[in-house]
Amino acid sequence: MVNKIFMFAAIIGVPLSIIGSLMHLPSIMMFIIYCLTIIALSSFMGRATESLAIVAGPRIGGLLNATFGNAVELIIAIFALREGLTEVVLASLTGSVLGNLLLVAGLSFFIGGIKYKRQHYNVFDARHNSGLLMFAVIVAFVIPEVFSISMTERETQSLSIGISIILILLYVAALFFKLVTHRGVYQTEGENKHAHEETPEWSVKKSIAILAIATLAVAYVSENLVHTFEVVAESFGWSELFIGIIIVAIVGNAAEHASAVVMAYKNKMDIAVEIAIGSTLQIAMFVAPVLVLLSLFFPTSLSLVFTLPELVSMAASVLLMVIISNDGETNWFEGATLLAAYVIMGIGFYLL
Repeated sequence: MVNKIFMFAAIIGVPLSIIGSLMHLPSIMMFIIYCLTIIALSSFMGRATESLAIVAGPRIGGLLNATFGNAVELIIAIFALREGLTEVVLASLTGSVLGNLLLVAGLSFFIGGIKYKRQHYNVFDARHNSGLLMFAVIVAFVIPEVFSISMTERETQSLSIGISIILILLYVAALFFKLVTHRGVYQTEGENKHAHEETPEWSVKKSIAILAIATLAVAYVSENLVHTFEVVAESFGWSELFIGIIIVAIVGNAAEHASAVVMAYKNKMDIAVEIAIGSTLQIAMFVAPVLVLLSLFFPTSLSLVFTLPELVSMAASVLLMVIISNDGETNWFEGATLLAAYVIMGIGFYLL
């Protein structure tokens, strides 16, 4: 039933998006259409990556889900950068970190926890990811802010470029560690058991084709979505910070949101956790650095210097997730705690 609704929304939404952009229909109406269309297209991306996850296993499946989910975020951010909306880009990166660690993981733990009293996932992966989260957010994001206080704009940009290159190299090394040198070393019995339980909804070729088509469609819709931000912000009294952290982040990460919750409901917590935390790591260690390097080709360059509320919120989210996830099991109350933290931060950013 839900899949049919998303299919109908995508079939109607894509043509409406094209017609609306050509005819210059009201920005607020088009903003709603664009957001709903991206969410509908993201559901297809989620189903395709779920099919690939069944074939490839939870680690690669979670990585694929995070990658294609973050492709939407990256596309929106590139178009926003081209328009010079650096505040929106930094806010959307912050929103992705908060959204994945608090909203996606929180909903997954909460929904899964209602059905199962205790849910388990790979504790070794959780601890490995915790270290990377601490590095990517606490170290790599806080240091530019601290050092930039006594730096010129050009020196701050040089520092951001250096940190971005280091982050990308470490992210590649982390993938090599997890998927090549230590693949299967920390595998649990649950992962092996689930590997043979399901048959994929779509074949590998069909899944890849759907991912490619959906990504192209999202790219087109996202470009038009960016052009509506200014009018929407003025109409609703929203700041660019709120649009980036809440609206863009939720729309851009719709694929991960849906997939992680579905996986948790099916008691496949290894994949759900890999989607939530793996997506955060990819945002912090790959998407953000890539945007910094790409911004060098645009009139307005991007530095990894976040505002104090953004930094404190991301640091608090990471610390809360590390404390909750390090034991390798979860329940609905831990999910409710993460969701409560997200709502508190959302209210704060709305009132800024």
